[in-house]
Amino acid sequence: MHTTAITDLFGIRLPIVAGGLMWLSDARYVAAASRAGIIGFITAASFPDPARLRDEIRRCRDLCEGGPFGVNVSMLPKLVPGERTQAVFELIAEEGVRFVETSGRSPEAYLPGLKAAGIKVLHKVPAVRHAVKAQSLGVDAVAIVGAECGGHPGMDMVGSIVNAAWARGQLHIPYLIGGGIGCGSQVTAALAMGAAGVVVGTRFTVAEEIWAHDDYKRRLVQAQPTDTTLLMHTVRNTVRALRNGTTDEVQAIEAAKPDVTIQELLPLVAGRIGRQAYETGDTSRGVLSAGHALAFTDRIEPLAVIVDRLATEMQAAARRIAPVPLAA
Repeated sequence: MHTTAITDLFGIRLPIVAGGLMWLSDARYVAAASRAGIIGFITAASFPDPARLRDEIRRCRDLCEGGPFGVNVSMLPKLVPGERTQAVFELIAEEGVRFVETSGRSPEAYLPGLKAAGIKVLHKVPAVRHAVKAQSLGVDAVAIVGAECGGHPGMDMVGSIVNAAWARGQLHIPYLIGGGIGCGSQVTAALAMGAAGVVVGTRFTVAEEIWAHDDYKRRLVQAQPTDTTLLMHTVRNTVRALRNGTTDEVQAIEAAKPDVTIQELLPLVAGRIGRQAYETGDTSRGVLSAGHALAFTDRIEPLAVIVDRLATEMQAAARRIAPVPLAA
């Protein structure tokens, strides 16, 4: 039941990908994913110093004990001079990493070099139309995140269940569905609709291997899907985040000044503020990405236990539908 084009592509047990989490996807977490039979991606942007990124890749390789892992490269437009994307990809190739997860903008300029290095590319997009474009460029697989996802759901705001079925008629490469995925029955449903697997973010943020403060994780355990909100749509960089003082303030500014610029919002939304929340456990400030999968973040436990729960739920869902006869 679990063998799909995605399990074959990555050499994993279950068709589940742990998407890159800014500041949080380090070697310990990614290696835990690998040992649990799925794949995770170190977020390169979390290690802006090349030497530190190289060390983290090597540490991850040791902890994976031969299992698969990758590196996430976010190619969001830079707000400061200095484009390092090419250098990051070169470092990844030098270290023999076999898989990358790209996002943010088109990977077209980098695909020839990645292909030459034998690296498989999973490109993450917020809309089916972008997945179709990425397919035409030659990526190996795409991950389509819907409106329910934490972080950046894009501007189209189409839900995951629609994306899962809609993409089937437009893609011939393997595709993953993300956004609100946190229960195994959703994985089974995504497979039934044509996806080769799912990408999970929020559900895994309460894993013991995530380095963030336990008070941050406890807040996620207490939270409901209704505790997320959307902001930054005025600057065309929509984010779904945990509702707190910062999101309230940003939304008030956007309502009062529709032409606000990203530079004006940066003192409130800068990533370093969110990182402080992970370090201290104070979730009252910062843009803390979280999606509707908060419905399923019910306890802090090892990542392998969460993955095993997903697998059990997948099997239970398959058993529920297997005996149902089709109408004549």
